Amino acid sequence: MKMMIALLLSSTAVPNVAFAQSHDGHNMPAMADPAEKPVADEADPHAGHNMDAAKPALDDVPLNHDEMDHEGLPHEGADEVEASQGMQMDSMSDQQMDHSQMDQQSKEADPHAGHDMPLDLPVNAPPPPEAFEGPTYAADQYVGADEMAASRAGVARAVSGTPVFWFQGDRLEYRAREGKSGYLWDVQGYYGGDLEKFWFKSEGEGSFGEAIESAEVQALYSKAIAPFFDFQAGIRQDLTGAERTHAVIGIQGLAPYLFEVDGALFLSNKGDVTARIEGELDQKITQRLILQPRAEINLAAQDIPELGVGAGIDKMEVGLRLRYEFAREFAPYIGIEQEWKLGGSRDFAIAAGEDPSVTNYVVGIRFWF
Repeated sequence: MKMMIALLLSSTAVPNVAFAQSHDGHNMPAMADPAEKPVADEADPHAGHNMDAAKPALDDVPLNHDEMDHEGLPHEGADEVEASQGMQMDSMSDQQMDHSQMDQQSKEADPHAGHDMPLDLPVNAPPPPEAFEGPTYAADQYVGADEMAASRAGVARAVSGTPVFWFQGDRLEYRAREGKSGYLWDVQGYYGGDLEKFWFKSEGEGSFGEAIESAEVQALYSKAIAPFFDFQAGIRQDLTGAERTHAVIGIQGLAPYLFEVDGALFLSNKGDVTARIEGELDQKITQRLILQPRAEINLAAQDIPELGVGAGIDKMEVGLRLRYEFAREFAPYIGIEQEWKLGGSRDFAIAAGEDPSVTNYVVGIRFWF
């Protein structure tokens, strides 16, 4: 206070000096004689103006009310900041009060406001009866049912794909067994599209140095009846023994759990009824090493003495093969297979001097293209 009184007294005597001292520390430009105008002002109209003075300086605002300007500066800057902060706090308090009042009013108007209530919608309700009043295909009503049926059939034929040829040697193997070693072939293939195909099959076996024991070929028409099953019908021709021609009906496809199934019923030109069921399953040990269990059952509705076949279960085969696919199209394999002749067929085999139970150790190849 003493310093402020001294400054006030001195300002009355020397106005210019007091004015200069009262602004000490503010970096104010010195008062110049108006008559003396620098030449630089003519070149630069902004010369002489301190542009930074217009910017708010953070250092000029006191951070603490206890920090006094010892050169006689008042606390006006701090008071202004404090007043501004107080106004902001009051504004925020007013806004919070407004929001709380609005929330209270909203809850009074709707007691369920703010709660996620489930919508009472018939999610699992059946479709209304009106949904089934129209035709199955809406286009039938405008174009005609017959014309649209022909069009849909054409689309089905088109999307079934271009006819392709496929051939597979499922089993081509050498069989080592007690007595004389033998051989076996089992091949099949088709030509056609996804819905309709022409299938051909052939299989047979025998012993080296002897006549072929059995051989047959089949020609079948195949029609898709399910996504993984085809219905087949055609003829079978036996090439050895008492030659017979058979009518064939059957199914072939992929059963649940990836079992490949091939079942057929045969009616010969002599009236004999027989059947055959085959099943196999590929179990991947690695991407290329595959273990394949396989089983086959042959049945007959009556005795056929000239073929050595008895009524009931004629023959059963159970085997296990391990193959390695050097390529998907080519895979050698090794395995073991056990054959049994049962019932009347067993009696016919013993009467002919044959062993009704045979174990085969097999080596072969499996391929397709």
